[in-house]
Amino acid sequence: MHRSSVPGYGRDVKHRITIAREQYKFSCAHMTVFADGTKERLHGHNYTIAVALDVDRVDLQSMIPFAPIKAALAELCAAWKEHVLVATKNPFVQIVRDEDELEFTLCGDRYVMPRQDALLLPIDNISVEALAAHIAELLAARLGAPPHAKALEVTVEESPGQGASATIDL
Repeated sequence: MHRSSVPGYGRDVKHRITIAREQYKFSCAHMTVFADGTKERLHGHNYTIAVALDVDRVDLQSMIPFAPIKAALAELCAAWKEHVLVATKNPFVQIVRDEDELEFTLCGDRYVMPRQDALLLPIDNISVEALAAHIAELLAARLGAPPHAKALEVTVEESPGQGASATIDL
């Protein structure tokens, strides 16, 4: 969080804007892969996303509208829900066919599914850590950064109280 002076008080104040509402969620399936080439079984989560912006000031001229952030979160959740997430940069995944059906191997196991049921993500693993970092990059690219915004933090939880955050400087 970043500090600014509060007029008339002479104190430093940290400012953080947060959006963490229950509606920013998506349900999907995944398999986390481990460094030794083993993986979890295919299973699902009801992921939630929260966003925080660290800003230098919150005066009237610096107000950041929430609507574009909320719209970006809603669109991402709608696009990702009810898919199988596949990490295309994972060294243990091989895309065999990507047409009307997606065929891939992961850690030696073969999977075939309708293409519209899969979402290929350019990350190395489907973990809350990797998802938080990827979503932070997507949001920063889409929203840009007001000059007084210093950092964007995205938190992804796979269940209440279990998740990860990624913070990127703006």
